[in-house]
Amino acid sequence: MIIQTSRFGPLDVDDQRFISFETGVLGFPDQKTYALVQTGENSGFYWLQSVDRPDLAFIVCDPRLFVTDYRAPIKAEELASIGLSTPDDAQVFVIVNKIDDMLTGNLQGPLVINVTTRTARQLVLSDRRYSTRHPLMRLPQRQAATKTA
Repeated sequence: MIIQTSRFGPLDVDDQRFISFETGVLGFPDQKTYALVQTGENSGFYWLQSVDRPDLAFIVCDPRLFVTDYRAPIKAEELASIGLSTPDDAQVFVIVNKIDDMLTGNLQGPLVINVTTRTARQLVLSDRRYSTRHPLMRLPQRQAATKTA
Protein backbone atom coordinates (compact mmCIF):
# COMPACT_ATOMS: atom_id res chain seq x y z
CA MET A 1 0.00 0.00 0.00
CA ILE A 2 1.24 3.49 -0.80
CA ILE A 3 1.15 5.88 2.15
CA GLN A 4 2.00 9.56 2.06
CA THR A 5 4.69 10.90 4.37
CA SER A 6 5.98 14.42 4.86
CA ARG A 7 9.57 13.18 5.39
CA PHE A 8 9.97 10.64 2.59
CA GLY A 9 7.15 11.38 0.14
CA PRO A 10 5.04 8.41 -0.95
CA LEU A 11 6.17 5.07 0.54
CA ASP A 12 5.16 1.60 -0.58
CA VAL A 13 4.63 -0.27 2.70
CA ASP A 14 3.84 -3.96 3.03
CA ASP A 15 0.51 -4.45 4.84
CA GLN A 16 2.36 -6.74 7.28
CA ARG A 17 4.16 -3.63 8.60
CA PHE A 18 0.92 -1.96 9.76
CA ILE A 19 0.23 -1.71 13.49
CA SER A 20 -3.16 -0.84 14.94
CA PHE A 21 -3.48 1.10 18.21
CA GLU A 22 -7.11 0.77 19.34
CA THR A 23 -6.83 3.84 21.57
CA GLY A 24 -4.18 5.65 19.54
CA VAL A 25 -0.87 6.91 20.88
CA LEU A 26 -0.76 9.44 23.74
CA GLY A 27 -1.68 12.85 22.39
CA PHE A 28 -3.05 11.38 19.14
CA PRO A 29 -6.12 9.29 20.08
CA ASP A 30 -7.66 9.55 16.60
CA GLN A 31 -4.58 8.20 14.80
CA LYS A 32 -4.93 4.45 15.11
CA THR A 33 -2.99 2.89 12.22
CA TYR A 34 0.76 3.22 11.80
CA ALA A 35 3.37 1.68 9.55
CA LEU A 36 6.67 0.48 10.99
CA VAL A 37 9.34 1.68 8.56
CA GLN A 38 13.01 0.75 8.85
CA THR A 39 15.43 3.68 9.01
CA GLY A 40 18.33 1.67 7.61
CA GLU A 41 19.33 -1.90 6.85
CA ASN A 42 21.28 -2.51 10.06
CA SER A 43 19.64 0.10 12.26
CA GLY A 44 17.81 -0.60 15.53
CA PHE A 45 15.64 2.47 14.93
CA TYR A 46 12.34 2.60 13.05
CA TRP A 47 9.85 5.23 11.98
CA LEU A 48 6.35 4.67 13.33
CA GLN A 49 4.53 6.55 10.57
CA SER A 50 0.83 7.38 10.77
CA VAL A 51 -0.98 5.90 7.77
CA ASP A 52 -3.61 8.65 7.70
CA ARG A 53 -1.56 11.71 8.64
CA PRO A 54 1.62 12.31 6.57
CA ASP A 55 3.12 14.75 9.11
CA LEU A 56 2.86 12.38 12.11
CA ALA A 57 5.73 9.97 12.73
CA PHE A 58 7.80 8.87 15.70
CA ILE A 59 11.25 7.34 15.90
CA VAL A 60 11.04 4.15 17.96
CA CYS A 61 13.45 1.44 19.10
CA ASP A 62 13.61 -1.64 21.28
CA PRO A 63 14.73 -0.18 24.62
CA ARG A 64 16.73 -3.31 25.48
CA LEU A 65 19.29 -2.27 22.87
CA PHE A 66 20.31 0.44 25.35
CA VAL A 67 18.87 -0.63 28.72
CA THR A 68 19.48 -4.37 28.79
CA ASP A 69 17.51 -4.98 32.00
CA TYR A 70 14.44 -2.98 30.89
CA ARG A 71 11.21 -4.87 31.49
CA ALA A 72 7.88 -3.10 31.17
CA PRO A 73 5.58 -4.33 33.94
CA ILE A 74 2.58 -5.21 31.80
CA LYS A 75 -0.67 -6.05 33.58
CA ALA A 76 -2.68 -9.09 32.50
CA GLU A 77 -5.63 -6.94 31.35
CA GLU A 78 -3.29 -4.79 29.22
CA LEU A 79 -1.91 -7.91 27.57
CA ALA A 80 -5.41 -9.31 27.06
CA SER A 81 -6.52 -6.07 25.39
CA ILE A 82 -4.10 -6.80 22.53
CA GLY A 83 -4.70 -10.56 22.53
CA LEU A 84 -1.68 -11.76 24.52
CA SER A 85 -1.43 -13.94 27.60
CA THR A 86 2.27 -13.49 28.36
CA PRO A 87 4.64 -10.51 27.99
CA ASP A 88 7.18 -12.83 26.33
CA ASP A 89 5.03 -12.78 23.18
CA ALA A 90 5.08 -8.96 22.93
CA GLN A 91 7.46 -6.67 21.06
CA VAL A 92 8.17 -3.55 23.08
CA PHE A 93 9.28 -0.26 21.56
CA VAL A 94 9.79 3.18 23.07
CA ILE A 95 9.47 6.57 21.42
CA VAL A 96 12.83 8.26 20.94
CA ASN A 97 13.49 11.99 21.15
CA LYS A 98 16.57 14.07 20.42
CA ILE A 99 17.53 16.55 23.11
CA ASP A 100 20.68 18.48 22.23
CA ASP A 101 23.27 15.79 21.40
CA MET A 102 21.43 13.01 23.28
CA LEU A 103 18.82 10.50 22.15
CA THR A 104 16.37 9.73 24.93
CA GLY A 105 13.65 7.11 25.22
CA ASN A 106 10.27 7.32 26.89
CA LEU A 107 10.62 4.28 29.12
CA GLN A 108 7.48 5.23 31.05
CA GLY A 109 5.32 5.04 27.93
CA PRO A 110 6.30 1.83 26.12
CA LEU A 111 4.50 0.66 23.01
CA VAL A 112 3.51 -3.00 23.44
CA ILE A 113 2.79 -4.88 20.22
CA ASN A 114 1.25 -8.27 19.56
CA VAL A 115 3.46 -9.30 16.63
CA THR A 116 0.99 -11.93 15.41
CA THR A 117 -2.08 -9.68 15.12
CA ARG A 118 -0.14 -6.37 14.88
CA THR A 119 -2.39 -4.79 17.51
CA ALA A 120 -0.78 -2.54 20.08
CA ARG A 121 -1.26 -0.17 22.93
CA GLN A 122 0.83 2.45 24.63
CA LEU A 123 1.19 1.94 28.36
CA VAL A 124 1.66 4.58 31.03
CA LEU A 125 3.86 3.11 33.73
CA SER A 126 3.89 4.38 37.30
CA ASP A 127 7.28 2.76 37.94
CA ARG A 128 9.59 5.67 38.84
CA ARG A 129 12.74 3.69 37.95
CA TYR A 130 12.09 4.85 34.42
CA SER A 131 11.65 8.32 33.00
CA THR A 132 10.11 9.82 29.91
CA ARG A 133 13.58 11.05 28.86
CA HIS A 134 15.89 8.20 29.73
CA PRO A 135 19.29 8.77 28.06
CA LEU A 136 19.92 6.16 25.36
CA MET A 137 22.98 7.41 23.52
CA ARG A 138 25.02 10.49 22.80
CA LEU A 139 25.16 11.49 19.15
CA PRO A 140 28.59 11.92 17.59
CA GLN A 141 29.67 15.53 17.22
CA ARG A 142 29.93 16.79 13.68
CA GLN A 143 33.17 18.51 12.82
CA ALA A 144 32.62 22.07 11.66
CA ALA A 145 34.07 22.74 8.23
CA THR A 146 37.12 24.95 8.46
CA LYS A 147 37.58 27.80 6.05
CA THR A 148 40.89 28.24 4.32
CA ALA A 149 41.93 31.54 2.85
